[in-house]
Amino acid sequence: MTKRRVVFVCLHGSAKSVIAASYCRRLADRYGVPVDVESAGVEPDASIPPKVVGGLGMDGIDVSSVTPRAAAAVDFSGATRVIAFGCDVPGVPAGVPVEQWSDVPAVSEDFGRARDLIVARVDRLVADLEGAG
Repeated sequence: MTKRRVVFVCLHGSAKSVIAASYCRRLADRYGVPVDVESAGVEPDASIPPKVVGGLGMDGIDVSSVTPRAAAAVDFSGATRVIAFGCDVPGVPAGVPVEQWSDVPAVSEDFGRARDLIVARVDRLVADLEGAG
């Protein structure tokens, strides 16, 4: 199976993209789907908010050492897919699909609802990657 590359991008690189990347790694590992996963922000925050660290921690995912970083053109090199959470993503080469997941609610307002919607979409994404194998 060919290894895929998925890049999740949100405005601040500290919530939605981190949640998506964390679950993408977990689910891909569970299903044996080889994938490189990155998360980044257009205007990155200095750190991951405590609500995200705590919420993912309760799910057994440790992001306490993750630092948000700016999306760069190198992130998109060889990307199979770029998933954007309601933001324009500069630097994506022609031919690399950018999928918008704009209807995910703010994590700061409802972590559980945002996480559940992201996880459901990531589950479908990993299934698609597995089928494209």
